[in-house]
Amino acid sequence: MTDDVKDFYATTPEILALSKLNEKNSYIDPELYIKLDVKRGLRDLAGKGVLTGLTKISDVRAHIYKGDEQIPTDGELFYRGYNVKDLVRGFTSDQRFGFEEVTYLLLFGELPNEKQLKDFCSLLAGYRSLPTTFVRDIIMKAPSRDMMNTLSRSILTLYSYDDKADDTSLPNVLRQCLQLISLFPLLSVYGYQAYRHYHDGKSLYIHAPKPELSTAENILRILRSNKKYTPLEARILDVALVLHMDHGGGNNSTFTTHVVTSTGTDTYSVMAAAIGSLKGPRHGGANIKVVDMFEDMKKKVHDWADEDEVSRYLLGLLRKENFDHQGLIYGMGHAVYSKSDPRERIFRSYVEKLAAEKNLEKEFKLYSLVERLGPEIIAKERKMYKGVCCNVDFYSGFVYQMLGLPKELFTPIFAIARISGWSAHRLEELAQNGKIIRPAYKPVSTDMEYIPLTER
Repeated sequence: MTDDVKDFYATTPEILALSKLNEKNSYIDPELYIKLDVKRGLRDLAGKGVLTGLTKISDVRAHIYKGDEQIPTDGELFYRGYNVKDLVRGFTSDQRFGFEEVTYLLLFGELPNEKQLKDFCSLLAGYRSLPTTFVRDIIMKAPSRDMMNTLSRSILTLYSYDDKADDTSLPNVLRQCLQLISLFPLLSVYGYQAYRHYHDGKSLYIHAPKPELSTAENILRILRSNKKYTPLEARILDVALVLHMDHGGGNNSTFTTHVVTSTGTDTYSVMAAAIGSLKGPRHGGANIKVVDMFEDMKKKVHDWADEDEVSRYLLGLLRKENFDHQGLIYGMGHAVYSKSDPRERIFRSYVEKLAAEKNLEKEFKLYSLVERLGPEIIAKERKMYKGVCCNVDFYSGFVYQMLGLPKELFTPIFAIARISGWSAHRLEELAQNGKIIRPAYKPVSTDMEYIPLTER
């Protein structure tokens, strides 16, 4: 980076002074939120989400009601009325890949028969190619160190290649969504290959996908220099994609999809907005924090099997003494689940199998130990309004590490899965032809008399 470019992006004293002025005049007393009953984060003080819409696509269950009493239960996740654990058990017991089948379910509300599934897979395979010269002219130019930004830029650029980009009729939007579902793996992996080539000096591999392979298989094929992968690797990545496909309408990126869709804008803008939401470390980027936390833990804990030593490290996390000093055990806790996250429970058995294949049983035992100790330590150290459990991010980063996926692709893999859910929710929002989503903000500023410039 040249000196003039560095100066352009530098935080100057003037910027610092203006930032402090903005901070001073942007501050709102937190007590006002309680006094005026503002649902910060669209959640009440008990952590329950504010009802803002209706959906048939998926359902997150974490408690039952007995009269007025809310009783926590083991979490369950349903796609179009089907329990996810039953869906995963169904396609894995048949030795099939599930991502395409569950995408069909999310989009159309029914499980496909054999012919419908075969035709749908062929349809997705037919869309799995980028416009001529797109890789050279778009992906290879000014590659970003952040693959989510690369993915967003590529999606917005695809708008220019679509003669019906602004057509929001349901058939056209479905066509656009199916194309994006097919292209997300290519855009993500090719973006990473361009970055590692131009910034890290690594060899450049742009492998073409194979139409007969599943989404999971193609991700591993186009990522690896030798195009090789084991059946277990591909099946575990496929399960990971299915578990991340949707999670109700209230998660941040899916809610963003509904909000932006309600304005009447195009599909490419909607998906770029959803990606911007998912990128945040409080949402899709959480599994990277888990991996980094464990790397720090492995350096500082001498005996990974010593419960007392591991407990002391975890307590140090909560007391802002270890890792990033944020007071968090990453991968622990969820806005809805309190007793268990069903995605984590389903995933765990596959993680153990992959750890055995990769000779990483010692690391898996450390994860298992933290999974058991973490909730107990949090409950003792913190005042909790509900229980705390491991979430799906706890193991997903570890799995991606074992698969040899670079950290830069952890969140894009989430997006590759979640695009199916976003697409279903966009189509659902359009089908309702509802109002623009516009929540209310209460002004708490003071009215001021204008002062002429010469008197200030």
